[in-house]
Amino acid sequence: MAALNHQKTNSQNRLSLVSSVSEKSQVTQIRLRIHIPKCYLQAPVISQLISTYGLVVNITKAMLQPNTDQEGCFDIELRGTVPRISRGLAYLESLNLRIVGKPNADGDSWFY
Repeated sequence: MAALNHQKTNSQNRLSLVSSVSEKSQVTQIRLRIHIPKCYLQAPVISQLISTYGLVVNITKAMLQPNTDQEGCFDIELRGTVPRISRGLAYLESLNLRIVGKPNADGDSWFY
């Protein structure tokens, strides 16, 4: 199972994927909560993870208000190889989205 590490570099929070998987072709899964600001509400952010980065995305919860200009939020599971997940995370970070990782996917809740 992969985990997320938060690293502070040049006053920026960076996510990196850490895996105990030795083979780069091994499929792994991570859980995230991504916050979508109003400027991206009409953008195909999650669709890009599937089509461009070849990830399997399972939306486990969506918190969006209809006809609003407020931030939305998705709880998602990403499944793919470590390199693909890393590239998908880099894409999300390039959009300056707030991303919260769940380090223990075997637990029963998102937050401690």
